This record gives sequence, structure tokens and C-alpha cells, in this order.
Amino acid sequence: MKFNQHFLILKLALIAIFVMHAIPGMVNGDVSKFGTLYLDQVGFAPLGLYLAWLVKLSHVGLCISLVTGKYLRIMGWITISVLIVGIYMVHLPDGWYVVGGGRNGIEFNVLLIAVLLTLMYPEWQFFKTNQD
Repeated sequence: MKFNQHFLILKLALIAIFVMHAIPGMVNGDVSKFGTLYLDQVGFAPLGLYLAWLVKLSHVGLCISLVTGKYLRIMGWITISVLIVGIYMVHLPDGWYVVGGGRNGIEFNVLLIAVLLTLMYPEWQFFKTNQD
């Protein structure tokens, strides 16, 4: 079995997470609210709405990239950049934990970044198994 075939579950999980993070907000108006009620207020006015849509469209682009296997590193780095900005601007004040010790911490974003890097650079495998 090729090493990349081990990543099917990770790809499917990421697709589910990013589709559910992007599409409902695009349909129900939450992207516009995020742009105007948050991004504009924290210093991105008058570009908040456009940035919010670019973020959500980049999530959809990542999903397409995961399905097709094309441009994964480009879309991955765009998404990682968005996640890092989200860590700094939104999640860091709440600490590490998403639940429990905090309420909206950074641990989920850190995990998403690690999974993306794993899929983007499969040659970075540090531990070989007997199946490889």
C-alpha cells in the first residue's frame, strides 16, 4: 500500500470540517455578518466583507484541492495562514482548550494545521511502520 493512501480518512475529515465551516455561513448570511460585524470592527473596514468571503472561498478551494489532489500546497498554505490569523485574532485570548479549561481556544486550529502539513508534505514521515 502506498503511503499516501493512508491519508484518505484525514482528507475526508478535513473536507467535512471545512465544507461545514464554509457553506452554511455562505448560505445563511453569517459570512456577511462576520465581515461587517467583526472584521470591519477590528480594523479591516471597509474590506471586512470581502475578506470574510475570501476566507470562506479559500476553505471551499481547499476542499476542491483535497478531492482533486491539485494545488494542495498552495491552498494548504493559504488555509494555514487563515488559521494562524484566526489563532492570533480570535482564539488566543481564550487559551489552549476549545472546551473544558477555555471556551474557544487554539487547540482545534493547531490540530488542523498539523493535519494540513501532514497531507501537504507526506515525505515528512518521521516514523516508518512495517507496512511501508
